[in-house]
Amino acid sequence: MELLKEFLGENFDVMLLRTLLATLLCGLIGFERELKKHSAGFRTHILVGVGACIMMLLSIYGFEAYITQYDTIRFDPARIPSYVISGIGFLGAGTIMVHGVTIRGLTTAASIWTVAGLGLVVGAGMYPLAILATIVVLLSLIFLNSFEKHFTKKKSDNFIHLMIRKDVHIGKVLDIFDEFELLIKRLEIESEGNDQRNVYLELEKNQEFSKNDILDSISQLEHVTYVYER
Repeated sequence: MELLKEFLGENFDVMLLRTLLATLLCGLIGFERELKKHSAGFRTHILVGVGACIMMLLSIYGFEAYITQYDTIRFDPARIPSYVISGIGFLGAGTIMVHGVTIRGLTTAASIWTVAGLGLVVGAGMYPLAILATIVVLLSLIFLNSFEKHFTKKKSDNFIHLMIRKDVHIGKVLDIFDEFELLIKRLEIESEGNDQRNVYLELEKNQEFSKNDILDSISQLEHVTYVYER
């Protein structure tokens, strides 16, 4: 028993508690992302949170023996966490996808960065702050999502995405909007493989029109292979 205690170290129970708590809290946030079928879900958030937690534990407890043994050694426990915070950005960037005027994955990237900070907070033993932060994040992800959709619904109605063959003149598409007397605020054309082009249209606000009629007219054009409203 004494041998096992010596092997585990006197701080093992503290490190075990903090690692398990980081797993639970970060897993809750990851589970919410998993339910909404985002690219980074349950496992990713747990790994990021636990990884950050053990880095913090390493920073706090990993160098005690050297500091105790040598009086000349000085160590800053904030040094390793600072690298975790700055380095986690590459993982979050991998979840962001830019497709024309549509950008997806920003919330998931932010949640990954947040659980990294959550892991550091738990690793430092700041349990009340960690629990509070988890509650705030979950409330933001679950309830503010519906709130945001309600207020951005009208904005999303102004976007139309088409996929057409490259040999189709873009003027044929624009003629339809002229027929409905609609003003276009922004137009983006993106080349796609297999002789296809993506066309992204953003209409001016406060224009009265039937979006179903527009989509129906566009879909009747020859060589229009895809019509999407956001």
